[in-house]
Amino acid sequence: MEFREEGEVEPVSPTGQYFNSSILSVAILAVLEFELPINDSQALSLLQDVFLPINPRFSSIMVSDNVDQKKQWKRVEVKLEDHVHVPIFPPKMSPESYDEYFDDYISNLAAEKFPQNRPLWEIHILKYPTSHAAGTLIFKLHHALGDGYSLMGALLSCLQSAQNPSVPLTFPSLKSSGPQTTHKTKIVSQFFSSVFQTVSDFSWSILKSNFVEDDRTPIRSGEDGVEFRPITLSTLTFSIDEIKLIKNKLGVTTNDVISGIIFLGTRIYMQEVTQKSSNARCTALVLLNTRNIEGYMPIKEMIEPNNDEMSWGNQFGFLHVSVPKSTEISNPLDFVWEAQKIIKKKRSSAAGYLTSWLLDVLKKFRGPEGAARYIHGTLKNSSMTISNMIGPVEQMALANQPVCGFYYMVVGPPQCLTITALSYMGKLRVAFGAEKGFIDSHKLKASMQNAFGVILEASYQIPPAKAA
Repeated sequence: MEFREEGEVEPVSPTGQYFNSSILSVAILAVLEFELPINDSQALSLLQDVFLPINPRFSSIMVSDNVDQKKQWKRVEVKLEDHVHVPIFPPKMSPESYDEYFDDYISNLAAEKFPQNRPLWEIHILKYPTSHAAGTLIFKLHHALGDGYSLMGALLSCLQSAQNPSVPLTFPSLKSSGPQTTHKTKIVSQFFSSVFQTVSDFSWSILKSNFVEDDRTPIRSGEDGVEFRPITLSTLTFSIDEIKLIKNKLGVTTNDVISGIIFLGTRIYMQEVTQKSSNARCTALVLLNTRNIEGYMPIKEMIEPNNDEMSWGNQFGFLHVSVPKSTEISNPLDFVWEAQKIIKKKRSSAAGYLTSWLLDVLKKFRGPEGAARYIHGTLKNSSMTISNMIGPVEQMALANQPVCGFYYMVVGPPQCLTITALSYMGKLRVAFGAEKGFIDSHKLKASMQNAFGVILEASYQIPPAKAA
């Protein structure tokens, strides 16, 4: 692994510039819950010896070139004490009381911007027991450092199997189980369908980013400055086995099931707040990793200079997915099948590449701020963002301290609602970042739980081989 000396620089990727601009500042919170009280005596040594060597960006700040103002990563000396935060709460309280302190702390943490005079990451060690864990560690990493895949890979490289630290962590397979057809007529048909879908998606993307806003609903206020308002972070846990049961009964993918549950749960919540929102225009931005891979790569391979296709960085795309209207669907399973149909069509589209080209054009003529403004409009005009990732199958540990819970949240986008999902130890942890005071998080969670229940119950009523 090659490291630059202090003071040396490398260019910041265009996406990295967009996410750390005067228009956008987006970060990722990765939350590790421990089943035993946290021993933080090794924190600084672990950061120095394990975390910092992962990538030079963790020891770099973003600076502007004096000649043409291009952004660059510049290596600096890292003062670890500036990046480690251990809050002090009142002693000897109940876990339920500490839940409230934790909720307020993470809400404030999500709203804080990174200082630009030091590397764009920090960790927060909360030693107080909550209803979920004996202690909690929060990694906060700026999205300019890399996308969720890169940063999750970096984080997981610091962890080991709790049962056997010498054995690598294992992950669920991402291979598709569906049959693959190679019939020539089918290929030609798919080609023309892809071309049509690309034109349609790219045109719609431009309209959505500039002119066409979603309706104002109980999950979208449509107001300016949403990204600066506090959020409430809450989570739900679903069984992976039950999600697989739904997946196999319906003949869809795990992502289709997750999307269908979220879409139905969103509509249930919206209707409970106001009945007229059942027909409201509501669009979800579904984030997709664009790397042609099936799992996490070793970090050494990701940072190799010539590994462009699978390299470290921000390599993802947005899919504009319309949330089905309640009045158009009578069967809850149709939310899953509709999600499958829409996402399958949009996956065949090359609109994401055209959008990247458009951002490059905007960057050339309007600068990084102009491209960031376009992304800001894309986010602001939609109702929510959905992303999901895979985590280890077995329990993991950090410095021999077992991790009992694991989830993440994207903070800083101009939206009232962001939803993430992460698998870990046979469970799916779904997290909701909802604008405090606008979205009722308790009611939203209940709606999502209700959606999962009715989809699971309905799936028991159909034969295993039925598909959309």
